[in-house]
Amino acid sequence: MKRITKRLLATAMVSTAILAGAASAHADVKIGFLGGFTGPIESMLPPIFEAAKLAVKDVNDQGGILDGQKLEIISGDSTCADATAASNAADRMVNSEKVTALVGPLCSGETIAAANNAAIPGGVLLISPAATSPALTTLDDKDLVFRTTSSDAYSGEVLAKILKDKGTDNIAITYVNNDYGKGFADALEGAFKTLGGTVSAKEAHEDGKADYRAEVGSLAASGADTLVVLAYVDGSGSTIIRQALEGGDFSKFAGGDGMVSDALVKNVGEGKVDGMVATRIGNSVSPGTEVYAKIAKDAGLDPNANFGAQSYDAAFMIALAIQKLGKDSREGLSAALREVSSAPGEVILPGEWEKAKKLIAEGKDINYEGAAGSHEFDKNGDVPGNVIEMVVDGKGFKEAAK
Repeated sequence: MKRITKRLLATAMVSTAILAGAASAHADVKIGFLGGFTGPIESMLPPIFEAAKLAVKDVNDQGGILDGQKLEIISGDSTCADATAASNAADRMVNSEKVTALVGPLCSGETIAAANNAAIPGGVLLISPAATSPALTTLDDKDLVFRTTSSDAYSGEVLAKILKDKGTDNIAITYVNNDYGKGFADALEGAFKTLGGTVSAKEAHEDGKADYRAEVGSLAASGADTLVVLAYVDGSGSTIIRQALEGGDFSKFAGGDGMVSDALVKNVGEGKVDGMVATRIGNSVSPGTEVYAKIAKDAGLDPNANFGAQSYDAAFMIALAIQKLGKDSREGLSAALREVSSAPGEVILPGEWEKAKKLIAEGKDINYEGAAGSHEFDKNGDVPGNVIEMVVDGKGFKEAAK
């Protein structure tokens, strides 16, 4: 009787192990999305997340990933401004949710925190669609941290040229006191001075305060005629501009990508900042951008949403890298990412998942040309960028006429 029981138990255990193995082999492939669902960029975040979800939908609608598994994307609030919250959200993704890779975070400081405290120790590939600080370039990241947007080292040069071309010779810079603000401010200051301009004041400020009148007064006392605000539209940025207008301290403004949102006009009033210039990271003109424009419009998304195309590319390239690797594994994924995003190889455009999957199965090389353009990552995981001039006209920002 005991022998029969043991035999039945052994048979049951083997059957359970087989079933578990089969279930595991066909489990969903899980990736994470980290972004500031609350905090100083919350009005900018929805279209960025929706673009990443669209990439996942394209994969699942065309047969799924690997052996027909579904690609799943889960989200976490990294707040943009709170490095501890970002680290905790990343830790949950890496160690509890066991994601294979991460899209995001979006702000530079939170990206660095999430990378150093969770992604890099956990061996998890991280692709940020929007972190622009030059500090990311020098991270000791074990080739795990990439971005589909360019560095502010270049954006600062472009903004400096735009201002000089418009006849602006004397500026004051206020920047949010984090990696994004400082990196952008330093790049702008250096480039503007090289072009012969004067930076009469450059001062950091803390995000989240209700009153910046003292800071604005100090900047106005410098004698500058234009205030450059390198901050976030739902944080300090709108408050500083509103209080500068109320106090009559400045009437001319400029900003970076963190300010490019129609929420600015809603926050300070229509007609009050008409003519304000800013830069944002744009999409390079390529077949991929044209294809994405149609895909996004068909899905009810704005193809020109700030960092939307970069977010789509981050999610789609993660899927391509997993497919290239041939398994749901963190190890080896960054090398596979470099393979699928670089020449040589047959060109894959946004939405062409079924084609890519077939070519990979045939052992052929592919080269993804994305929604935001080509992503030929350099040794630091950086890409060349296309910086666009934006201007406030009426109810919001529009691309400046060329």
